[in-house]
Amino acid sequence: MTHILHIDSSPRGDRSISRSLTKEFITAWKQIHHSDTVTYRDLGRYPVPPIDESWIAGAFSSSDRITSELAAALNISNELIDELLAADLYIFGIPMYNYSVPANFKAYIDQIVRVKRTFVVGPDGYSGLVKNKKVLVITTRGGSYSGGPLDFQEPYLRAVFEFIGITDITFIHAENLSMGAEDRQQSLAAASTAIQQLVTTW
Repeated sequence: MTHILHIDSSPRGDRSISRSLTKEFITAWKQIHHSDTVTYRDLGRYPVPPIDESWIAGAFSSSDRITSELAAALNISNELIDELLAADLYIFGIPMYNYSVPANFKAYIDQIVRVKRTFVVGPDGYSGLVKNKKVLVITTRGGSYSGGPLDFQEPYLRAVFEFIGITDITFIHAENLSMGAEDRQQSLAAASTAIQQLVTTW
């Protein structure tokens, strides 16, 4: 049985294309894998806070020196990391904002990339602790950016997930959504086809 962590980051609610695509994946997946479970988090409507001075002090304090105040500053991070580690498969819906990720998803990343929880530092450098996981990132983009100089989204997400140990990463980019009705429809059709192929092959 697979446990899925499904996260949406668009604040657009029912008008969000990334939300509709992640929902399409989850719906198709559950039709085949009836016993699999899903944990859902909506960063668009309920963003997590950015890290602050107390968070940093708590994360880098030894266990015998951490105060109750510093421990409390890590409560949300602990919740998010526990949620992450409990899942086998991650489905992330992430629109492109200014060539990268929305601020709410960056805040999420900052909360889960944490020393001694999702990575460690040893004699040979950094080592990720999040092993044997799969990630599907579904992005939505107004134009065509894949592989181009302005695509800071996919390279960043690949780098940060690989940093914490996740190397099985798949992207589906729904692009050209602002380029007219025909381009938009073609892109959404291609994304739907890619989703269905993944559902049946994973």
